[in-house]
Amino acid sequence: MADAISITQTQASAVLEQLGPRPSGRLRFLLAPIEVIAAALIAGLVGLVLVSVFSRYVLSSPITSADEIASFLFLWIVMFGSVIAIDRNEHLRLALVLNLVGPRLRGPIETTGYVVVAAFLIGLLPSALEHWLDEIPVVSPGLDISVAWRIAGIPLGIGLMLLVLAVKLWAEASRRDLVTAIAVVAVTVATLWLLSPFFASLGKANILVLLVAVIAICLAIGVPIAFCFGAGAMAFLVFSTKLPVTVIVGRMDEGMSSLILLSVPVFVLLGCILDATGMGKAIVDFLASLLGHVRAGMSYVMLGSLYLVSGISGSKVSDMATVAPALFPEMKRRGNRPEEMVALLGTGAIMADTVPPSIVLIVIGSVAGISIAALFASGFVVAFFLLLILAAAARWKARGELLHGVRRAPWPMIRKALMIAAPALVLPFLVRGAVTEGVATATEVSTIAVVYALIAGMVLYGGIKGRDMYRMLVETAAMTGSILIILGTASAAAWVLTQTGFAQYLAAVMKGLPGGWMVYMGMTVAVFLTLGCLLEGLPAIVLLAPLMFPIANDLGIHGVHYAMVVVVSMNIGLFAPPVGIGYYIACSIGKVSPDAAMKTIWFYLGALLLGLVAIALIPGISTMAL
Repeated sequence: MADAISITQTQASAVLEQLGPRPSGRLRFLLAPIEVIAAALIAGLVGLVLVSVFSRYVLSSPITSADEIASFLFLWIVMFGSVIAIDRNEHLRLALVLNLVGPRLRGPIETTGYVVVAAFLIGLLPSALEHWLDEIPVVSPGLDISVAWRIAGIPLGIGLMLLVLAVKLWAEASRRDLVTAIAVVAVTVATLWLLSPFFASLGKANILVLLVAVIAICLAIGVPIAFCFGAGAMAFLVFSTKLPVTVIVGRMDEGMSSLILLSVPVFVLLGCILDATGMGKAIVDFLASLLGHVRAGMSYVMLGSLYLVSGISGSKVSDMATVAPALFPEMKRRGNRPEEMVALLGTGAIMADTVPPSIVLIVIGSVAGISIAALFASGFVVAFFLLLILAAAARWKARGELLHGVRRAPWPMIRKALMIAAPALVLPFLVRGAVTEGVATATEVSTIAVVYALIAGMVLYGGIKGRDMYRMLVETAAMTGSILIILGTASAAAWVLTQTGFAQYLAAVMKGLPGGWMVYMGMTVAVFLTLGCLLEGLPAIVLLAPLMFPIANDLGIHGVHYAMVVVVSMNIGLFAPPVGIGYYIACSIGKVSPDAAMKTIWFYLGALLLGLVAIALIPGISTMAL
């Protein structure tokens, strides 16, 4: 195997390992009860929302304290989930540089990265305890208890993360690497402390030196993205200002606790249930029976499946893992090259990421103050527009496809496949219709969808074992923690940018550019294409949305239109080789060398870029459904 291939495949494997569970044999006496509590909290949150929905819509008597209880549960889920994610290595990180340096240097650099995480947690823990003590006198109006019971989850979670990380470092890192890493981090912190007077005199330049540079270096050495933002914000506050670190804790609490984000763990759980029951595969089988006989038919099936499956799973990785095994064998038989199939698989996942219930759209709605219902309605249209573009590109590519022996499926077979897939096909339209029509909130709809999927799965698709249900609850907690802690630390970094006046300075520069909104839209595309390659979606959105969305609004750009441009740009970057992490995930799922697929994917990426230009320049594509 060539070195270049092994490097990129290693990156894909590393990413997939972070996305999949890696139960640890260490600290089971501690992790086992944490997992039980996290699973119970997820189940409790779903149950609370269901009871609240029943009380509001059936009994016409809303539970006034439901939001407060949900907020309590949610913060504890995030913190306990983050602990589990530390144990399972599920916190997302950029491993590109680590994979390029070779195994000899990888160990010391990776160990240094984890020591940076430990140093950040050590620096944050006293401030988290102070924040908790400050909240003791505050009483929640609905429950009439101290808010400190809710805030206690933050210092407890930080302490548990630190304990788990310390045990992992002691067990997995060599003593030489560990001592070297501790020395490097200690010397770096001491040097920055001694240079504090110099940093204080730099003014806004500190943003580049202490915030941007620290985040960039942490990303390069493999520090999980959440802790990169936290370390950058802490470095800026400690070494160039007199502001307390409790500011970071407060910003993290606010970033992780928005009630809009309550739907995130529920949609994650919904995706797990759909994977376990095979409802996604039923959709694929139905579309294959309907369209499989035409030229490029299997490509149409892949794109249509991604469009519909994404509407119920909310996960790009889950989408691709569901669709690829079901379609690739038949596509190979028809003469499709594996690298072509992987290219279409990856770009199809880009197209489908605006289909509700996209977690990215939920996050944008939360941080930019845009209606989730409007984003969901627009997302369906934008995704369908991109689907048509990719379908046209796939048809052109399939002009030489072999159709010998391919026959139209008989109507009884289509009817049977439709009957099996019908319960699954209802879900995306249930989610879209209920949210966009204002019937219920995204959190309420996602909870109803979970119950619907569980009942359909048990009655029609073979059911779910109790052990599997517990595993899904724990995995949901871990994924929720790894997602939401990124939002928390990125919110802290975004607050730093705002409070230093950098946001106002950036806004003034942007507004002064010639060309008006079109030039600004072009800059937006360039920025999010680049950040999509490096940071993945959520941190880039949380960091920049508070800065860029107000400028777009001042320039007369509709918030939903701007959000669609941001999401599509970011996802194209995520799947753009040679850096985009999503590209390597698609190659790993399709079992194709990244080198082989690198040339073929650019044809489809080019088609999507044309679609992105159209979306950016024609607001009506994004706003026609509003």
